[in-house]
Amino acid sequence: MKILPKLMITTFIITCFLSITGFMVMQQGPFGKTPKGKRLERIQKSPNYKDGAFRNLSETPVQAEEATFFGMLYDFFNKSKNNRPAASIPTVKSDLKTFSTQKPSIFWFGHSSYLLKTNGRNILVDPVFSGHASPFSFMVTAFEGANNYAASDLPEIDMLIISHDHYDHLDYETITAIKDKVKHFYVPLGVGAHLENWGIAENKITELDWWEATTFENLKLTATPARHFSGRGLARGKSLWASYVLETPSHKIYIGGDSGYDAHFKAIGEKFGPLDIAILETGQYNKNWPYIHMMPEQTVQAAQDLQAKVLLPVHLGKFALALHDWDEPLQRVVKAAAEKQVKITTPMIGEPVILDETYPASRWWEKVKTVAKAE
Repeated sequence: MKILPKLMITTFIITCFLSITGFMVMQQGPFGKTPKGKRLERIQKSPNYKDGAFRNLSETPVQAEEATFFGMLYDFFNKSKNNRPAASIPTVKSDLKTFSTQKPSIFWFGHSSYLLKTNGRNILVDPVFSGHASPFSFMVTAFEGANNYAASDLPEIDMLIISHDHYDHLDYETITAIKDKVKHFYVPLGVGAHLENWGIAENKITELDWWEATTFENLKLTATPARHFSGRGLARGKSLWASYVLETPSHKIYIGGDSGYDAHFKAIGEKFGPLDIAILETGQYNKNWPYIHMMPEQTVQAAQDLQAKVLLPVHLGKFALALHDWDEPLQRVVKAAAEKQVKITTPMIGEPVILDETYPASRWWEKVKTVAKAE
């Protein structure tokens, strides 16, 4: 009879220890902060915020209805051996500080990070240069060769745009490293709480709800819907997720963020199209979460819905956040684009895309396989 009370006390102590440890870990910088005060008051007025969380325009379960925990666990432990590349990812080392052209140019850094240079202005999107897409450096590490750009390579940034607060899009180490060279941050509702917690002044942050617009000199940025979710800890939906349309005096660029396929692409295309280029996620999909990430064939359809002249597929080439072969998204999206006669550009990391002028289309991922076989 005395064993039971001792076991209960031991269990209680262990539970308390784990709870306190977990709480202390969650207070660390990378986890950010939940919106409070004026930010929360504004959030609560948003038509996209209901019952304590942001909602998608369509019902969007994170997992497929037929997905099970044990089934997903089985898939994880039986994922492809080609989930990560067997050789180094090829890159082009461009001088981002001196590169100049009359037309808008785009430099992709792997996954969903890229620099837009237009009208003498530098616009950085979802930068992740830490080498990992998680709160811990040993988790979700970059592919060999895919992290060859660093914060020190960047020019002064006029606009830094964040699509949502997931670790593969909002990186604590990168933001804290470059915050002093950024003039202004543009983020969805609620994401400003993370930035302020990381030492960025409130007057340098603009939060946007879907369909809200702001300007930076002669550039116009409109936050548009996406079908996804948010959260850096246990709670989801405390901040918004978004895509954007960037309008320059001569071009319109779609900044996709993360999104499952839905009717919002067509709505955006009808309002802003035709668009000169659509930068759309094309990786980290799975049959178990079909509503929050697109299959490559859906990405091509989304580009058509947006009335985009060119598709630039991203959200690939740097991290393995899903179970598919690392190069499968590129193979499938190129094939689907050819079948639907959609113009596509597939630059190497750091290789410039120049609108109306240069659209790299080499199948660089095939070279990675060739090198791996030779080794």
